Amino acid sequence: MDLVQFALRALAITALPAILALAGCGGSVAANGSGSPNGNSSTNGSFSISPGTVTMDTNCTGCNGTGSSGSAVEQFSAALTGGGTASVTWSVSGGDAAAGAGSISSNGQYTPPGYLTADSVQVTVTATLISNTSDKATATVTVTPGFLQPLTPEDVALGANGTLTVTGYLAESGGTTGINYALSNSATGSSGGEGTLGTPICARGSQIFTYCTVTYTAPSAITATAATYIVATVGASSSKTSAEVLLNTADIDSNPAAHQQQLATPISLGSSGGNNNDFDTTTVNGQTQVSDCCGGTLGSLIQDTTGKQYLLSNNHVLARSDQASVGEDIIQPGLIDDNCEPFGQGGTETLVGTLTGFVPLKSTSSNVDAAIALVSSGAVNTSGNILELGARQSNGTLAAAPPGVSSTGGKGETGTLNMSVAKSGRTTGLTCASISAVSLSVQVSYYTNCAETDPYYTKTYSDQIGITGNEFSDAGDSGSLVVDTSDAEPVGLFFAGGVDSSGVTQGVANPASEVLSELGSQVGNGTSYSFVGTTDHPVSCLNYGDATATAAQAHTLTDAETERTEQALSSARALVNPSAGILDVAAGKSGDHIGEGAVTVYVDQSMNVTVPQVINGVRTIVIPTTAQALAYGTAPETPLETATPLPTAVLNQAMTVKQRAVAGLMKQNSAFFGVGVGQSLDNPKEAALVIYVDRRQVPATLPATMNGLRVRYVIMERLHVTRSYATGLQARSRCMSHAVTTQSNANDSFHLKRRAKSNLF
Repeated sequence: MDLVQFALRALAITALPAILALAGCGGSVAANGSGSPNGNSSTNGSFSISPGTVTMDTNCTGCNGTGSSGSAVEQFSAALTGGGTASVTWSVSGGDAAAGAGSISSNGQYTPPGYLTADSVQVTVTATLISNTSDKATATVTVTPGFLQPLTPEDVALGANGTLTVTGYLAESGGTTGINYALSNSATGSSGGEGTLGTPICARGSQIFTYCTVTYTAPSAITATAATYIVATVGASSSKTSAEVLLNTADIDSNPAAHQQQLATPISLGSSGGNNNDFDTTTVNGQTQVSDCCGGTLGSLIQDTTGKQYLLSNNHVLARSDQASVGEDIIQPGLIDDNCEPFGQGGTETLVGTLTGFVPLKSTSSNVDAAIALVSSGAVNTSGNILELGARQSNGTLAAAPPGVSSTGGKGETGTLNMSVAKSGRTTGLTCASISAVSLSVQVSYYTNCAETDPYYTKTYSDQIGITGNEFSDAGDSGSLVVDTSDAEPVGLFFAGGVDSSGVTQGVANPASEVLSELGSQVGNGTSYSFVGTTDHPVSCLNYGDATATAAQAHTLTDAETERTEQALSSARALVNPSAGILDVAAGKSGDHIGEGAVTVYVDQSMNVTVPQVINGVRTIVIPTTAQALAYGTAPETPLETATPLPTAVLNQAMTVKQRAVAGLMKQNSAFFGVGVGQSLDNPKEAALVIYVDRRQVPATLPATMNGLRVRYVIMERLHVTRSYATGLQARSRCMSHAVTTQSNANDSFHLKRRAKSNLF
């Protein structure tokens, strides 16, 4: 999950607005949405365009529509006064003195500029009648700056009295706009939360993007581990972004910023890194300049039978999605954390390895996203230390430690449904979540450039591991080693993910054993590889929770869905029979498909009761309880979040159904881009097909069951190796464009062949 566009490490980064390539990013609402009421239409007598007035941000979270790339958009239309569509050409004018007016497509879809140099600008949208070019109508768009990227850090763990500095960046260079910060008990709220905030301090200038910092202090006593959110807003806009603080009773302080810094050698893993050539260029006034760059996580250390050690990460992190050549330099930190300046061209990174080989992505015989780099002498901790994988230290931070290898001989464990797993990555640091899907078949898209404008290949993987949990991962965590929290044994190699429609992180990892196997067969010519590590040990788990069930209950059902549920509930009342174990029924909301109603069926917890999966086409929720609890109103309203493990026979049967159905499902409907096996949230005693659905093309009907299995839907942006646009904010470039230079590589042991200027893309 990466190929991240550059995220600035230092605060005083210089911006050249005229040549920065910035793309806006909107929320998950339909195109035509906006943060402020827009005028109905603007007319000139013979035809009109709609809307007539628009207010929008450059990249507002949750208040603009989104185009196919996730950019903020507003859709304009033209209609003849007498009725019917007017055939027009579209143009824009006005706007920002440096960034321009934005752009508009031939069908009237407007995209604002990616940044501003003023607090607001006016853009004129003009429609010209094709049949009479002197006949025109105009609309006015007021554009204000949105957030340039998510808050940094996005997630952090703190103990009592812990402190944190949070920084927000605006897509504005100059002006007077600032950021407002508030504490909340939710990511989009404006009140609640624990701790205190200081006074924001903002920095502005014509050559820097506006940034505002605020100091947060945790409460002096923490009685229970829970999340508090620092929510940022801009003026009167509805644009919001937030950072999650895990206040924990273990008194652990964990900040992912440590994973992004340049480390002293020998370095620990779980840190920022990548390929030294992983950048994009643009030509300005005849000069080739670096405009963007990528990076990810140096995940772990492996070794061959001779003891030779290699860095392990993803192909798209170390080998630039098949675009690299063996021998290219691998650096720490990645270019994204050193102003996009390559080593040898002004960058201060450390050379930690040379690319040895990679499992090809564009191959039907490969099923992992993996690459290895021969470790440079003295550059990497030879014990395989991974940041924060060890025990709590006296100052509250977590020590670096190798993964566990003693119970598997370094070959890794098999991930199982609901297993608690952890990863240590460049962007979100140490985080924990649960395996939510196994036997996962999933499509993932790759690009040849960091800006993701040049598609390379869409690959279908099989038998992957799905992981669900708040804040588990983000752009830049690609390549992280996923381990079992109980013993730190390797389980998988994290490579893709995003955020679903309920705001919960969804991630995908290659099984660890398959990674080693394919590296051996496709890179090492039969060499046997194993993970470098130590005696099995537990991980100090930092779990930010899973808001899926909460989001389902908070979702407001449509009137039609409420009526459908009530009709099913009327029929369900005939099932109530305490002697048979069905105690009562009620209207509810499905966790397997957020936005759908369900009939809640309360069953006697002392009996083995079979409940229909659907009633009149409406899902059922099964909640074991007692008659006494129902009578006193203390029965649970939703199934317990801690699910009982599914019997092996039930899981195996579900896998058989999935294997038979997966090819047909993904071929018959392009909206389905992943199918796996998980556990039903509506009835945890049952397995479920887990189907990933493209949020941009959700089918009108999604069946509640398939072939006798419940179906759990995950609605989100299609997976590719970068951050999903479903969160409303894309990791954005803020690096200063600078000239590309070339350098002799005579000292490279692999005779590294760098691309010359003319070959740079």
